[in-house]
Amino acid sequence: MARHGENIRKRMDGRWEGRYKVFDENKGKYVYRSVYGRDYGETKQKLSLARLGSACHGMEKKTVAEVESGSLKSVDENEGTVLFSRVSGEWLAELFGKRKYSTYIKYDTVYRTHLASIIGSCQLSSGMAQDLEEKIFDHLSEKELSESLQKSVICVANQILTFANRHYLTSVPLLERSPAKAKKKTVETFSRAEQTLLLDRIYGRMDKFMAAVLLCMYTGLRLGELCALRWTDIDFNGNALTVNRTVQRIAVPGYMTKTILLENNPKSESSRRTIPLTSELLGILSRLKGEQPYVFGGEKPLDPRTMQYRFKGILKEAGIDGRTFHTLRHTFATNCVENGMDVKTLSELLGHSDVKITLNRYVHPTMDSKRKQIGALSDFYGQICGRVA
Repeated sequence: MARHGENIRKRMDGRWEGRYKVFDENKGKYVYRSVYGRDYGETKQKLSLARLGSACHGMEKKTVAEVESGSLKSVDENEGTVLFSRVSGEWLAELFGKRKYSTYIKYDTVYRTHLASIIGSCQLSSGMAQDLEEKIFDHLSEKELSESLQKSVICVANQILTFANRHYLTSVPLLERSPAKAKKKTVETFSRAEQTLLLDRIYGRMDKFMAAVLLCMYTGLRLGELCALRWTDIDFNGNALTVNRTVQRIAVPGYMTKTILLENNPKSESSRRTIPLTSELLGILSRLKGEQPYVFGGEKPLDPRTMQYRFKGILKEAGIDGRTFHTLRHTFATNCVENGMDVKTLSELLGHSDVKITLNRYVHPTMDSKRKQIGALSDFYGQICGRVA
């Protein structure tokens, strides 16, 4: 029964088993427990979640113990008001298990990064509403955060306040001020010359990483979607692939640097989509196909960090600097627009939840397009003059 790292092995009955340690309070010592799966990838994910659940349970008990011992104070003894930090901890504890783990980590990170030090020690009462709002928006303005991140901070703050109003009857008004408009960033793409260099490098030495880059140039897949792709997601007869899942590195509660690789559902329901593939791509992929479940990862999903590292190497070999992997997605979208693809089709291929996202991000006429339209207008005026004459 060969081991495959992190206490995962294949049993004689064909199942995969993952073992992890937890502290048994009744026995007063650490004991081993097991999770089971049909393959390595499924067992790996179950094992990671089991360890996370154990870690979070330990953190929650520690927080309760600190409150009981007096090292943390949930209610001000003089005013009888609840502290924002305590309510936040209780809200996050309730959230764990009810939302996707990646969502939980996002909310936890937003709170600890942008709210804990700013208003964590504030008392929650209706009279403190204006002070809370001023502190939060001063912080957002000072940090010059993106509009999307500003909305996330406001959303988390309002959810915590809603929790406080429901459980402590604090009657604190929610934040209603809109985030400041952030400066719009220019979408970064590969130039035509850079695309030529990149494609020359890919076809010069085709391997699974080169094929992965080429696939993104033809489909606009997100990095996590690419790394989680399974052979069962590719329909060689129907000439298409389906995005069914994504993978990302997620922080482990209680650790500053420890992360795990977590496979999950796509970013949104619209991200679950089917994308046509060319016969050339299918031919390249068929030559890579083996017995392992994941297209680019083998027995388990490909680590996004590995793909990013390999991509940097490919760019260096091609003589291209200063680009991220996501630039492939931007380039795919821009090329589709310049080749006349309608926005609705592009939006569905990219997995956007709203066609407005596609319009605002990618549909910007180039100077060549402007010249073409002005030239057409000149012909139009010429026809009018001809009719008048």
